[in-house]
Amino acid sequence: MSATTYPAARQRNVILAVLVGLAIAGWIIVVRQARADDDMAMGLRMGMGAPLFLAMWVAMMVAMMFPTAAPMVLTFAQIQSGKRTRGQAFVPTWVFVGAYLAVWTAFGVLAYLLAMGADHLAERSMWVMDNAARIGGGILVLAGLYQLSPLKHACLNRCRTPLQFIMTSWRDGTDGAIRMGALHGLFCLGCCWLLFVILFPLGIMNIAAMVLITLLIFAEKSLPHGRQAGLAAGVLLLAYGLLVMAVPGALLTTL
Repeated sequence: MSATTYPAARQRNVILAVLVGLAIAGWIIVVRQARADDDMAMGLRMGMGAPLFLAMWVAMMVAMMFPTAAPMVLTFAQIQSGKRTRGQAFVPTWVFVGAYLAVWTAFGVLAYLLAMGADHLAERSMWVMDNAARIGGGILVLAGLYQLSPLKHACLNRCRTPLQFIMTSWRDGTDGAIRMGALHGLFCLGCCWLLFVILFPLGIMNIAAMVLITLLIFAEKSLPHGRQAGLAAGVLLLAYGLLVMAVPGALLTTL
């Protein structure tokens, strides 16, 4: 290994270790919160206020998304490392990652506001309360249909090919890194947003559901047959959603 290659390899290993470490920390936080939650907590927000909900949302995003985002982050870091080695201006990797996470955090704010509105509506409408499981089944159906949609596959293609994303979307400087991180976050969000929305009917702190979704996202983005896995998941979600709409008791809020 050459003298110029060794620092780059070491930096790659450090960044990968940090991403994995943060993901593990995220899982620990989420699991501890799930165990601490009152089993009688009602509503889509599970009794959490905005600060706690957003903190748990960020921890959940770090736990579930950082492992799948690692190839893109490492590709960005490798290019910036080359720039630094050549004495050119470079941007720290955390700028890219921070912009990526900011997109998911903004989605968390939107998710909280929608969940709060839905909880308030449920408090004032017996019909919504009586049909909550069927509404959840409808969300599962939508998630299944989205898995099969062209938009899903367009976003997934951009997430599966880090080098192509870098080649087509590269921008120099800090502003460019922020733009790239946000753009990757948007593609990632476009790929996975409904997979996170289904956590509301299943239980926002449902650890088993989070694990299954994480495994699915990892398979979609990283494995050779990831697209086929996503299609199979779409069919299963569609079938399960239709079952729940017909038989509300089939909705499992604890897997």
